[in-house]
Amino acid sequence: MLGINVKKKLVVIGNGMAGMRTVEELLSAAPSRYAITVFGAEPYGNYNRIMLSSVLCGEKNIEDIVINHRQWYVDNGITLHAGDAKTVVRIDRTNKKVYAQDGTIAGYDRLLIATGSKAVIPDIAGNDLDGVISFRDIVDVNKMLAYSRSHSKAVVLGGGLLGLEAANGLLIQGMAVTVIHNNEVLMNRQMDKTAGQLLQSELEQRGLKFKMAAKLTHLLGDANRHIKAVAFNDGSELDCDLFVMAIGVRPNIALAQESGLYCERGIVVNDTLQSYDPSIYAVGECIQHRGDTFGLVAPLFEQAKVCANHLSAHGAAKYISLPTATKLKVTGINLFSVGDFLGDADSESIYLNDPAAGIYKKLVIKANKLMGAVLYGDTADGLWYQTLLEQGRDIAYMREGMIFGKAYVSDG
Repeated sequence: MLGINVKKKLVVIGNGMAGMRTVEELLSAAPSRYAITVFGAEPYGNYNRIMLSSVLCGEKNIEDIVINHRQWYVDNGITLHAGDAKTVVRIDRTNKKVYAQDGTIAGYDRLLIATGSKAVIPDIAGNDLDGVISFRDIVDVNKMLAYSRSHSKAVVLGGGLLGLEAANGLLIQGMAVTVIHNNEVLMNRQMDKTAGQLLQSELEQRGLKFKMAAKLTHLLGDANRHIKAVAFNDGSELDCDLFVMAIGVRPNIALAQESGLYCERGIVVNDTLQSYDPSIYAVGECIQHRGDTFGLVAPLFEQAKVCANHLSAHGAAKYISLPTATKLKVTGINLFSVGDFLGDADSESIYLNDPAAGIYKKLVIKANKLMGAVLYGDTADGLWYQTLLEQGRDIAYMREGMIFGKAYVSDG
């Protein structure tokens, strides 16, 4: 008598981009291998979190950024538990079960943790006032849009990618916006001083205000415990109706830690995205791979591909971390940054600077290899530079012309 082929049980904790891309890859590679159950803390299908800034500035609506509607889960035989009450609160690794807040239980043969990251909340007095929010999900965006219709003054803490996208969106929605940054250079993790100043100047022309190299001390509330002002160590204050915190994220690993999984800054995984528990995999912003954590989407999708390869028992792929390029999602502003854009004592830099045209390029070279690049105003050759960097190409023969772009180099 032939045995019935019983599907293995895969439980996914996290209904975000990394987890669902892994499921998509798995459905493509081994559509009948698993009975899949997904737990998501937000009451939606899977949506494109990196497009939230486009929703905030009015270029898209929520419907436009949904990747997989609820019907997709039904069509693919996936059980979706979505919403706050469905947040997984415990992993029982001994009995291979997960428990949600409302008591829902799911057993697993394989578990995929894709819990993403949490916004960093600064440890300052007043961070619990009404009108103080982070910029992380649809709920945050809806709050910001509501405030823009009823209030006038916004302050955004953080002059990095996320902070500038939030500030730009609120400005477009009609608010007066000031960005506070603790460094004198905007996007200082991706830009050098010259590029940062070009960016700041262009954003100031659009109406954004900046308080740079600023040290925040506390937030002031009114009698109703709603934010009314932001205070600095120089004694100055800024009136404020809405305070948006966008100073970064950190891996959301509390659940994994409580279950006894080995974590450092993130859930530690090997090159197959497997944790120290062989039946548990993890992908996305919650992981740590060879010392690195991740905040941009490109490496997450590559992790999803490798993880699905192993979950489907094809088992050949390995995840390799490559330098990820940075782009700012603000219409009309072109910037690109990849690799080590500052260099060291053993490197040299090639520059092209045309302030009148608003164009600046910097290439960092070491031992005849491209180590990093910053482009502002003209980013057409960004992917070419990134490829040269990733491949470790010898650029000795092209170094004279490469600052001008691929068209000026004979590819020898």
